[in-house]
Amino acid sequence: MKQTFAFLTFIFASLVAFSQAPNAMSYQAVIRDANNKLVSNQSVSMQISILQGSASDPSVYTETQTLTTNANGLASMEIGSGTIVLGSFSAIDWANGPYFIKTETDPTGGSTYTITGTSQLLSVPYAMHAKTAENTFSGDYDDLNNKPTNISAFTNDAGYVTILNDDDATNELQNLSVSTTGDTLYLQNGGFVIIPGISAANTPFVNVHCTGTPTAIVDVINPTTGKTWMDRNLGASQVATSSTDADAYGDLYQWGRRADGHHCRNSSTTSTLSSTDQPGHGEFITPDASPFDWRSPHNGNLWQGVNGTNNPCPSGYRLPTFTELDAEHNSWISDDAAGAFASPLKLQVAGYRYSNNGSLSDVGSYGNYWSSTVDGTSSSYLFFKSDYAIMLSSTRSNGLSVRCLKD
Repeated sequence: MKQTFAFLTFIFASLVAFSQAPNAMSYQAVIRDANNKLVSNQSVSMQISILQGSASDPSVYTETQTLTTNANGLASMEIGSGTIVLGSFSAIDWANGPYFIKTETDPTGGSTYTITGTSQLLSVPYAMHAKTAENTFSGDYDDLNNKPTNISAFTNDAGYVTILNDDDATNELQNLSVSTTGDTLYLQNGGFVIIPGISAANTPFVNVHCTGTPTAIVDVINPTTGKTWMDRNLGASQVATSSTDADAYGDLYQWGRRADGHHCRNSSTTSTLSSTDQPGHGEFITPDASPFDWRSPHNGNLWQGVNGTNNPCPSGYRLPTFTELDAEHNSWISDDAAGAFASPLKLQVAGYRYSNNGSLSDVGSYGNYWSSTVDGTSSSYLFFKSDYAIMLSSTRSNGLSVRCLKD
């Protein structure tokens, strides 16, 4: 059957993570035909060029790749790992922008590129500029400029340091011991200190509410699907009055984590991965290497059902599955952000939190809602903006919105 391919929808920097100094850049594109239908499970070829200065300037790097779209028409690639036509990806000076990405696509898998698009690269590629910081200091003290010239041994000539006498009875040395659960430090002669965050028995977990109060539980029913949902995002202080109502944006969760404080939009960050389902802190975890999961090793069994591990929803509610979330999406009057807000759920373009450094991105432009469904080492989510909506997959360390479904 002959098809006419009309356009390509680009999703780059949209929820794809980078390491601190990458030699490749993740990129996704959704391919549709002339009838706006997805081109699914089909081989396509692409020529990708990086332009420096403007959308009409010459390419500083060009490569080609052959890809296969998935059931959602999504083609994924790592720019920098294809067949090089021009330049060197690792030699691009990302600090000397702006840069634009030009894609040329042959939906038949050949080299006759019939679909062309150019878009400016914004914040994400500049994570690559961190690579320039790798060589700023060799680690050799003698390579430093303006080293101190007057270095001498320490003397306590001013008497500011008090030297204790170990013969003093008030300065007894004591042996320390740790409880079997590892959560309490005991002194030999009595007294103890509880180490918070280690033992659930010693420090019972309490959900962190970023606004100071729990999210109000008010139901709303979609008459098309028959499903009952909370009428606002988890963490929102009110029902949305518009697609960009900041008071209704709510919190941004890393997939599978409980409401431990990391979901607050201004929480601090750490690059240390967690080896357990509960990290024991409320920091937003920013992994610096693929597959960009906050937990190592992975655990795809989190958030599964109303009694699932780390379910952040109120009692009796849970995360929707891919199928349930997609059914809501298919009930909209239009396949875009306007349709999302016009739905009974009043979904918003609340943005997301970028896994590489915890920064907020695309607030007021993109909507991103987690499902409980896993997809390999990633997890499925609903993505929408001003001109389209689609179910996609994201690395689990990105922070997305949560809308709870009544079980």
